Amino acid sequence: MRRTPLLAAVTALLAGVLALPAGAEAAPATFAHPGVTVSKSQLDFTRSRVNAGAQPWKGAFDQMLASKYADLNRTPKPRAVVECGSYSNPNNGCTDEREDAIAAYTDALAWYITRDERYARKAIQLMDAWSAVVRDHTNSNAPLQTGWAGSSWPKAAEIIKYTYTGGWPNSGRFATMLRDVYLPEIINGSNSNGNWELSMMEAAVGISVFLEDKASYDKAMGKFRTRTAAYVYLASDGDLPKTVPSQNLNTREKIVNYWQGQGTFVTGLTQETCRDFTHTGYGISAISHIAETSRIQGQDLYGTDVGERLRQALGFQSKYELGTAVPSWLCGGSLHLGLGPVTEVGFNALHHRLGVAMTNTQTLTERGRPAGSNNLFVAWETLTHAQNSA
Repeated sequence: MRRTPLLAAVTALLAGVLALPAGAEAAPATFAHPGVTVSKSQLDFTRSRVNAGAQPWKGAFDQMLASKYADLNRTPKPRAVVECGSYSNPNNGCTDEREDAIAAYTDALAWYITRDERYARKAIQLMDAWSAVVRDHTNSNAPLQTGWAGSSWPKAAEIIKYTYTGGWPNSGRFATMLRDVYLPEIINGSNSNGNWELSMMEAAVGISVFLEDKASYDKAMGKFRTRTAAYVYLASDGDLPKTVPSQNLNTREKIVNYWQGQGTFVTGLTQETCRDFTHTGYGISAISHIAETSRIQGQDLYGTDVGERLRQALGFQSKYELGTAVPSWLCGGSLHLGLGPVTEVGFNALHHRLGVAMTNTQTLTERGRPAGSNNLFVAWETLTHAQNSA
């Protein structure tokens, strides 16, 4: 039968809507700890490089210690109810929660590298302060806010619980907070722009590792696989991008509208490329973080479509971030740049560990070193992942 353009479009739509995520049952028989985004062997490599004064790790470590997040005089600012509206209006505890979570992770890294117990105790103080009071997230940005803060908390908690021998009496209360306050807000996903659900699933996967909750891990990983396929386009997807079934994007017009009005689809384009690179960077970062956590937990996604979508998304966005002229067919010939410090994890996994050539991503990554924090959920990834094959 002759495959007409209309038939091809319908076929692509059905493939996108009906496709099920491969490897949805992904939880390991036994969880590895610390095992959220960074493993013990990766931490050991980082520590050895910093203590040897090697670059870029020593410079990245100095940058981290000089930041506000490593201040041992930091006072936590917990709230029982965190109220977060669109564009941080209102902002009642939103910035404080995210930054205290990043600070806890910063202190946990500083503890592991220096073995200075003051940093471990500060991380514990921050985690205990929030777990003692927080009970809800409200307003329109509550799921995203919960995802951002919930991405950093388990990274800190994993390092402290499994490497600090000085004790953490309230670790159970912290786990209860993650289980009862954070997980219900994020585990069912989102039909907003793709970076929302990807960040939420990053938090859900990390929290599931800390809680050793296999059911939640599998559910989050299944949503992640579906969303990643619908977030980054590959030519092999067909004439139209894949979709998330619950979004009912069942016509070309709906898909183009959801992809910010972009009607020409090329490999590496993301659902938010034509919105701006900053939000695109959030999505790419979350994809890389979940893939890294999955690898640590025994299922390497870099050799699947996840790795290919990550590679292509990094390369496509990096090319234009570096100054390549924007063609008229792409986002009306104008892009809003500003990808952020989000390339290290994916670049390390695909290029350094697997040997994949990524010229544009490499140039952008090395130009941005040491990568700092985006003050939301990304922090210190030159330190933890540069040239780290562990």
